[in-house]
Amino acid sequence: MADRRRVSRIASMIKREVSQLLMNEIKDDRVGAGMVSVTDVDVSGDLQHAKIFVSIYGTPEAKAETMQGLKASTGFVRRELSQRIRLRRSPEILFLEDTSIERGDRMLNLLRNIEIKPLEDDNEQFDELEDEDEER
Repeated sequence: MADRRRVSRIASMIKREVSQLLMNEIKDDRVGAGMVSVTDVDVSGDLQHAKIFVSIYGTPEAKAETMQGLKASTGFVRRELSQRIRLRRSPEILFLEDTSIERGDRMLNLLRNIEIKPLEDDNEQFDELEDEDEER
């Protein structure tokens, strides 16, 4: 079992290499349907499995098409990783869609839309607290 530092280093190497593969090497048109970026890579402690989280910008149809293209290219990505990163065994690759950016954007929009209206009771209570502070 590899130590955490090595697992982290290999995860960052996989992230860098897969990003380059997405930009330059993968010829599948489905992968180009949506703008794809690698957001995170999670490598198991024994270096046998790698979950690659990708963020896809586009319509839901383009996202689904891009995920199909990525799943179809897992063999190619695994082979290229084994040539570029020297490991005893090349990890099994699993592409997963990362929706955390969309969820964060949705939460920010919801927070922006919240309208805070002060209650009259709160203002009266605040005034009473100020009066008590002035008396002291």
